[in-house]
Amino acid sequence: MNKHKLSFLVFISCLLFSNKAIANPEGNFVLHHIADDHEWHFATIGNTHLTLPLPIIIISKDRGLEIFSSNQFLDEKHQRTTYKGYLIDDHNKLISTDKEHTFCDLSITKSIASMMISMVILTLIVIAAAKRYKQNIYAIPRGFWGFLELIICFVRNEIAIPNIGIKMHMRFMPYLLTIFFFIWLNNLMGILPGAANVTGNISVTLVLAFFTFMMTTIYGNKYYWGHVFNPPGIPKWLLPIMIPIEVVGLFIKPISLMIRLFANITAGHIILLSIIGLIFAFQTAWAGIVTVPFGIFMFLLELMVAFLQAYIFTLLSAIYLGMAVESHD
Repeated sequence: MNKHKLSFLVFISCLLFSNKAIANPEGNFVLHHIADDHEWHFATIGNTHLTLPLPIIIISKDRGLEIFSSNQFLDEKHQRTTYKGYLIDDHNKLISTDKEHTFCDLSITKSIASMMISMVILTLIVIAAAKRYKQNIYAIPRGFWGFLELIICFVRNEIAIPNIGIKMHMRFMPYLLTIFFFIWLNNLMGILPGAANVTGNISVTLVLAFFTFMMTTIYGNKYYWGHVFNPPGIPKWLLPIMIPIEVVGLFIKPISLMIRLFANITAGHIILLSIIGLIFAFQTAWAGIVTVPFGIFMFLLELMVAFLQAYIFTLLSAIYLGMAVESHD
């Protein structure tokens, strides 16, 4: 039995044996972890829920701007209830009890709050690094700053230059560094206890892939578009078939970026939490003899996947950008 079949069987076994923990509303920590929410739940100790209520922001024509806390949807027993004609359904979606009332939901959810935290962290790191270089550009960075420069040089030398070219790579370095560090940091934050599953949210990966698609479309030169609408070496009678295929291919690239990042991060979280769920499914501490070591192994594997998925997304973005700006002169 090869390792792929073994991994598949382990995954299915984890899902089957932890089905009780997943299906139980009181122990629904797997789906709760990977799903977005209007409150940030950190832990439950006994009957006490450690949560951070997030702001609900609603704009509608008849009521205007409405802002209130998400804890208004919870009663004294921590059960969901209605507030001002609104309700959060089982899919964590804000809905109105009045079917004729339409509104725009601009609420700060757990994923959005986590992204804000990651952006603040990245901004502070970049500002601090810029100040250090401004003070002495020739100083040799050490410790964390040396590691940061190593990663930046890695993105430049191993991703940008080989795929975009020495002449054009600096134009796209800010974008490549941004998506690399954004994805990597949020991947790492996502495996912390009580953290948000940002890069496992398909809406987030959709926007990231859309950015790559837009930059590829905007910076595409005449050779790039010529290959799409007039593929070289193709007989004229095949153009009505090949051109639609090439156009569809333009959209398949960002879709593959979106699904790849979303699926890998989400699958990793489900497997890791399903392994932990085995303890609650068997309701015995003896299950920890097997699940804890295997869970630690999966956690360490997730650390590697966090970097790997950031690298793959950045690499494919660089490849697509390189194809768009490639010159045949």
